Amino acid sequence: MRRFKSWQRLGALFESGWQLIRRHYQALLVLFVGVLLPLQIFAELAGEVWEKEGLAWDQPILLWLRETASPQLDRFAVVLTQFGVYWGVFPLALIIGLVLLGQRRWRSLTYYSLTLIGSMLINVTVKSLAARSRPALWDSPAPELDYSFPSGHAMSSMTFIAALVILLRGSRWQWLVTLLGGIFVLAIGWTRLYLGVHYPSDIVAGWAASIGWAVGVALVIRPYAHPQRARHQDPV
Repeated sequence: MRRFKSWQRLGALFESGWQLIRRHYQALLVLFVGVLLPLQIFAELAGEVWEKEGLAWDQPILLWLRETASPQLDRFAVVLTQFGVYWGVFPLALIIGLVLLGQRRWRSLTYYSLTLIGSMLINVTVKSLAARSRPALWDSPAPELDYSFPSGHAMSSMTFIAALVILLRGSRWQWLVTLLGGIFVLAIGWTRLYLGVHYPSDIVAGWAASIGWAVGVALVIRPYAHPQRARHQDPV
């Protein structure tokens, strides 16, 4: 009898767990794909950098890109890469913040500010801890002097776009921003590799850390593009 009751309790426990998963499977999927998986990728790359100071595919990719170099592409990449922080992400993020402030969307503004500032702090902290030197395979047209891992330009562009897509969730602009933002993020990543100032692992790690951070903060704060519909939607 006791064994039968134990099995009953165990069955009830599994049933309640299954029901919980069914009710919240979307949030759990977002947690896995948007937070746990990117952070695992970042951790793996960081571990490789910490132990070996490089990955086998880093230099071959850079050398392959170097074969495409030309004076025209040099000038284009030097200009385009500035939009990853100073000429693009920073002023646009400031404008969006002011718009959210003017609309008194406090939750969205809190999320956006915390995500962008937090990403910057993560980048500075990890760079100091990893202390990875920049690539020195050729003389770059736009040399950098600080540490390499992870890429600040990759993190700033990806964080900006990821946070904006999350804020636009459910709106008609979400997929357009996702498409154009994805192209922008890839373009900025290309400039950092083409200019020879980052390894590919720096770029991938920056993207992964940014996605994990942006989605993780969203799961906590729950910003919405349409606050009046927030209580009828699942978190992010």
